Parts: sequence; structure tokens; C-alpha cells
Amino acid sequence: MRHRPSLLLITAFTTGSLVLTACGSRDDKGSDKGDSGTKTTVAIGVDSPFTGSLSALGLGIKNSVDLAIRTANKNNEVKGVTFKLVATDDQAVPGTGQQNAAKLVADKSVLGVVGPLNSGVSQSMQGVFAKANLTQVSPANTNPALSQGDNWSSGQKKRPFKTYFRTATTDVIQGRFAAQYLYNEAKKRKVFVVDDKQTYGAGLAAIFSQEFQHLGGQVVGTDHLTVKETDFSGIANKIKNSGADAVYFGGQYPEGGLLSGQTKKAGAHIPEMGGDGIYDPAFISGAGKDDDGDLATSVGYPVEQLDSAKTFVQNYKDTGYKDPYAAYGGYSYDAAWAIIQAVKKAVEDNNGKLPGDARQKVLDAMSKVSFDGVTGHVSFDEYGDTTNKQLTVYQVVNHQWKAVKSSTFKD
Repeated sequence: MRHRPSLLLITAFTTGSLVLTACGSRDDKGSDKGDSGTKTTVAIGVDSPFTGSLSALGLGIKNSVDLAIRTANKNNEVKGVTFKLVATDDQAVPGTGQQNAAKLVADKSVLGVVGPLNSGVSQSMQGVFAKANLTQVSPANTNPALSQGDNWSSGQKKRPFKTYFRTATTDVIQGRFAAQYLYNEAKKRKVFVVDDKQTYGAGLAAIFSQEFQHLGGQVVGTDHLTVKETDFSGIANKIKNSGADAVYFGGQYPEGGLLSGQTKKAGAHIPEMGGDGIYDPAFISGAGKDDDGDLATSVGYPVEQLDSAKTFVQNYKDTGYKDPYAAYGGYSYDAAWAIIQAVKKAVEDNNGKLPGDARQKVLDAMSKVSFDGVTGHVSFDEYGDTTNKQLTVYQVVNHQWKAVKSSTFKD
């Protein structure tokens, strides 16, 4: 969730009453015709799960990208260019994501892609995009290896794909932030760690465990569960017998919510904590009536509390999307806006016309993108990672997520 100066999004939002409709009228060839004549159509792809158990997050991503596109068209953000959305549903499955990446690459109008949600899916897509010089900006991936290489933990950081960027901070930050909160502020000393064996969950759990032990805490037990299973009573009993005063879960909300409820049902009335993968209302419904006290970290500050996000929140509501923008809406908007600004730079540098090697020029411009967005300042470091290291801890209070701490992570 993040934008500003010559690229000031807030200015673009507030220069008048915002009517979120595309400018011009479409002809049969997909071009838009307005007062300035025929416009070039540029597509922004978005890939995330629109169906399945994680669709609540995926649809929020798609809608937020759509809102950015509507805004760019309404404000004529890039002169001579009309943006359109091309959406693909990966169902949170890596193989499907790879197929979608090939489809997006084959569509020559696509100059940038927002997504996907899952780090494991992203691993299957990165190489496909890189071969085509197609810019990818994820609003939700947090696994460090995606941008810093497999040997990042030993200090040997190497960017695997120059086409990969993200607006969400990494698990190196999130996992350590969670451990510091659980040890220093929640005063927990013994934790049982569970992960779902997936790229995101296992990586986040490992980073959390390392930091928690570094602080002086104990990991009194570990276990793994399988995605889409629903009976975790065996793990729940292990947690009860371990003497843990907290559970840390690396994974997503469908399994995380069930694990929380079943742990408490087994008699271990201790909080479960997880990352942004469990920060969703569906976690609460899955956990049941005893979920108060559970914790989650999520990247960025609460969108609703950011002055920079007020217009985004209102316009999302006014546009009438059926699904909420959820955890990654602001980051998705900012990811799309970053691509739009890169397209703008490529056009301006080519005398107001889209260059023949547009994908390469957009990619070149991405590393220089810098603006104040919905979620804060948007820019990227040498690995394509966001420079924004803001995070928030949420707690379930009266069966609703409530922000309890927001800060910028510092080593």
C-alpha cells in the first residue's frame, strides 16, 4: 500500500471532483478517441487469485489496479495514452501463474504487470517476465529471495531478475518486526512455530524464529501443516503439551484461522500470531469465538489512518466495487501507479509517443520512479525492493482486527 512532486498523486486526486470513468469513446479496434484524436492503448496486467480460498485478497488487488487505471484515464495522466486492464486468475497455483505469465507476455499491449499475491506463484512467473523485459510489480510478495537471491541470508545478495519490483516490504523486515513485538511488548517467552510448507509461510516462520531466539526467547516446538487441510487437532495437542505461551504461524488465513480455533479448543488458550497472510476478516471467522488476542503483522500503516489514503478509500467506495480492497489494496494501487509513471516517462522521453521498444523503456524508467502514494513514499532500491519499511501489528479485539502498533522498522 504507497505516492508525490511532479508525480503527485494527491494533486491529481484533488484537482476537482473525481469521476472515475474512462475518457473518450472506444472504437472497434480498442483505441480511445477524445478531443486529441486517437490514443494508443496500453494494458496493465494484474495476476492474483480471483477464485478459491484467497480470492478475498486477490479481488482487492484487481479492483485497486482498476481504480488506478480509471484515475489515470480520467486525469489524462499520460497524454496520448489510454490504459486498460488485463486480468488473469492464478488461483494461488504456481503452474497456473506461469501459464498466465506467458499469456501476458504474448499480449504486446501489456507494458507492466501487478501481482501476484503469493511468493510461490511469483517464483514461477519471474523468469517468463524477465525474458520478455516485462516489468512486474508485486503488491504482496514478501519472500526475500525473489529480489535478493537464494543466498540473501548469508549476506550474498544478488538480484535474480531485473524486471521484478515490489511495493510490499520483505519478510526479513516483517518476521523480525513480529518477533520483536511478541518478545518485547507482548512479553512472550516460549513459542510454538507452525508453517504451511509454502514459500511464503516457511520463509516467514524461519525469520521469525531466528529473531525470537536472538532476543532470548525459546522455540519450544515446531510443526508443519498442509494447505487446504482442515483438521489440525494433532498439532493443537502438541502445542498444548509444549508449554508454549504463544503460537507463531507462517501461512495464510484459511489454515491460520482453523489452527487458532482448534488450538484453543484443545485447551491452549494462548495467542496465535502470523504475518500479513492471516490479516483478513476470514481468519477471524475461521478461528471462531475464542480468537480475541490473536495477532498479525501487515506491511505498511493502516490505510484508513493515512492522510495520503483518504481519497483512495473514498473513491474505492464510490466506484462501487463489491469486494473490499483488503490488505493489499493501497499497495496494488501504488504498484499500478508506478507502472503508469514509468509509461509516462517513456512517452515523454520519446517526444510524446510510445517508443517501439516500450517494454524496455518502461523497465528502464521503473528504477527511477519516485512519488508519494496511497501508502507513503514509493521508490525502489537496487534490488527492486520498496524503500518503505513501515509495518503494523494488529490484534483481534471483539472479533475485529485493531491496529495496536505502527512504526518504521529499524535494525
